[in-house]
Amino acid sequence: QVQLVESGGGLVQAGGSLTLSCVVNGSGFSVSTMNMDWHRRAPGKQRELVATITSAGSTFHSNSVKGRFTISRDQVKNTVNLQMNNLKPEDTGVYYCNSPSLLRAGVGWGQGTQVTVSS
Repeated sequence: QVQLVESGGGLVQAGGSLTLSCVVNGSGFSVSTMNMDWHRRAPGKQRELVATITSAGSTFHSNSVKGRFTISRDQVKNTVNLQMNNLKPEDTGVYYCNSPSLLRAGVGWGQGTQVTVSS
């Protein structure tokens, strides 16, 4: 059974940094062969796409985080990471990783990791 496990969240002051990690547990799925996304759900808002890394290694970051967040992957550990710098209070929310390939395969969302940025 494939599971997504996010970690690395916490409470940080504005301007601080955090690194989130998402491990894809289970056989048959490699982060290097599928597009991987980080999403977040802010309080009272819908989940939004924050960053994507494609199977080819190209990256996309939403306008709200561009220049501050960086998505990357570790093929050996089968993880996708999100380096978050210069955090702002509006970055507060629960962060989730997933992949269109995993969703099509019926893999559900993980528990997410909470990020709280104080002003």
